Amino acid sequence: MMSRVTKGMIAGFAAALAVGALEAAQLWAGPWVVSFPRLLTVIMGTETVVWTGWAAHFAVGTFILGPLFGILCPRMPGETPETKGMAFAIGAFVLMGLTIAPEGGVGLFGLRAGFPSLAWLILTHAVFGAVMGAVYGRLVGRDWRVHHARDDIHLAH
Repeated sequence: MMSRVTKGMIAGFAAALAVGALEAAQLWAGPWVVSFPRLLTVIMGTETVVWTGWAAHFAVGTFILGPLFGILCPRMPGETPETKGMAFAIGAFVLMGLTIAPEGGVGLFGLRAGFPSLAWLILTHAVFGAVMGAVYGRLVGRDWRVHHARDDIHLAH
């Protein structure tokens, strides 16, 4: 049986992968708006080394947000793991908007980059939360089913 932190890490990686796909499509077709990996390269001072922002994006999702969600999920508001993930993503968005966006030079919540960037950041955080919650919920459900299947076997003897 996996710990909540491990499940959170897996869910955070899956969510970072989903958002990464959206970010890559947006960069390939545009870019129309400020991307989170781009903000991270600016903060790290590595604007010319694009992969550093992507690596940081996956590291934050996998090693910070995912485990934190795994720890907080049982205490979060919402009926389903997906709604809990969305609630968590709102908090992550507010934290990002107050710290990372201004540090990256796009102002509070990315507003200096324009409304499309704000809408994009909200959308990608919502997708991140929904995917993370869904994957985490599946992992929890799988462990619950395995655990209870073992109990049923023991009861039969």
